[in-house]
Amino acid sequence: MQYEPVKKTLGTFFNRKPFTRRLFYRMLDMLLLRTWHVHRALRSYARNKHDKKEIQVLDAGSGFGQYSWYLARKFPRWHITGIDVKEEEVEACNAFFDITGKQNARFLQGDLRQFVQPEGFDLILSVDVMEHIEEDETVFRNFFRSLKPGGMLLINTPSDLGGSDVHNTHDTSFIEEHVRDGYSTEEIRDKLARAGFQDTKTTYTYGKPGNIAWRISMKLPLILLNRSRAFLMILPLYYLLAMPLVLLLNLADLQGEHKQGTGLMVKSWKKT
Repeated sequence: MQYEPVKKTLGTFFNRKPFTRRLFYRMLDMLLLRTWHVHRALRSYARNKHDKKEIQVLDAGSGFGQYSWYLARKFPRWHITGIDVKEEEVEACNAFFDITGKQNARFLQGDLRQFVQPEGFDLILSVDVMEHIEEDETVFRNFFRSLKPGGMLLINTPSDLGGSDVHNTHDTSFIEEHVRDGYSTEEIRDKLARAGFQDTKTTYTYGKPGNIAWRISMKLPLILLNRSRAFLMILPLYYLLAMPLVLLLNLADLQGEHKQGTGLMVKSWKKT
């Protein structure tokens, strides 16, 4: 399935006014289970006395800017730089953040395969980006160079245990723009180690309840939107009916640790 045309349609629809963009962010926060896991990881990072400091954050592959929006509002002392390869996304984010008065975030157009700001960031966040980039080790090296000593890299990406909805060798990725179906814990640890990172922790997300929630909240709507944009008109009704179950499943996925899952959360540190 082609995801980019659907994203473009949604972006055009919700970019009409600041209110609709805020509503879009709220919807993403509720629907996307990865957002629940990422927000929890960011809160954990902040509790380690970072919430009172002026932290420099790179939102690597910022897209719609929903994670930068979360950080800019929750941690006003933090300074967020979002970078994305798509000019239209960067322009829309800068316009929205200017209108809403959030001065602690700015967005740049750039390619993560070339972008380096030596020791410029305390935290680098990359959510569902690395599965789109063939030259991932180049990006990991750039991340390492761009982190300050003691800085942390937080990655969310599909795992090789059913990520991208690939469960055997005969399956193809649900998202055609993915260049890899997912990472194993060993593969991503090895690649990060070669980039210079010496301490990496991985945890699985999207266990059984999360995988069911994803199929209800994301897979089916995306399939229908890909077939006809007319489904956008009845999407609110669909989510109104599906939301209670999705929220319960998302909450269940956050409880405890999963022995395996279709998502992978990675935390990696640059030695001081």
